[in-house]
Amino acid sequence: MSPDEYCQQKTVQSGSSFYYSFLFLPPERRRAITALYAFCREVDDTVDEASDGSLARIKLAWWRNEVASMYAADGTPTHPVMLALRPHIAIYDLKQEHLQAIIDGMEMDLDQSRYLDYPGLRKYCWHVAGVVGILSASIFGVTDPKTLAYAEKLGLAFQLTNIIRDVGEDARKGRIYLPVNELQQFGVTAADLLNARHSEKFEALMKFQTDRAQACYDEALALLPKQDRRAQRPGLMMAAIYRTLLDEIERDGFHVLTQRISLTPLRKLWLAWKTYVRN
Repeated sequence: MSPDEYCQQKTVQSGSSFYYSFLFLPPERRRAITALYAFCREVDDTVDEASDGSLARIKLAWWRNEVASMYAADGTPTHPVMLALRPHIAIYDLKQEHLQAIIDGMEMDLDQSRYLDYPGLRKYCWHVAGVVGILSASIFGVTDPKTLAYAEKLGLAFQLTNIIRDVGEDARKGRIYLPVNELQQFGVTAADLLNARHSEKFEALMKFQTDRAQACYDEALALLPKQDRRAQRPGLMMAAIYRTLLDEIERDGFHVLTQRISLTPLRKLWLAWKTYVRN
């Protein structure tokens, strides 16, 4: 199996909505974004699948060395993801510090499972999603620096959507990403989340979270320069899919503590295609 085939398999197996937006890219850009996504999945799995925090830190340190080796003139990265990504770093100006920042974000999950306020959560989101947005936009094509600001904000919106969708699943893993002061503001306790206690207070809290995520999408789209809109269609496709998911979660009454609400593959493909044609 070639490095590109490995990354393709990793991406398909993840079942991520992002896969549907990749399908519409030219081959070279599709290979690059698939390799980037596979890298994100690998380092995320390092933390999510580890039963021992110390072992996860060792593995993340190994990934840091792999990234550094990929950028070194005489470096010899060994992982298929790094071998697949390496040919694209100069072409799309992918920064080493951004890839390392993603690893920093994964390590944050080992260091804390609660966030006191939104600024603290936003810092985490920048590492695990905002930076990914910047790297992705660079691969899709950028002619105006404002496009990177759009991509960073869009990454934040995606991560806030993930947090809303996965509240119950994350709680069962001992992680609560909803800011502590906002839980207190709406009268929802950590025990309510850990014990999947749905209530009107919880619905009000989730409505607040959803409104903020939707506002982030609006702010991101307002930042996208017209001349880069066509190149950035994959991100716009994802925004269409994720905003529809948010609508479904709200329409379902925010029952995210005991189930994971998702869209069917056919619906995701339809939303991606409709956005592609429109833009």
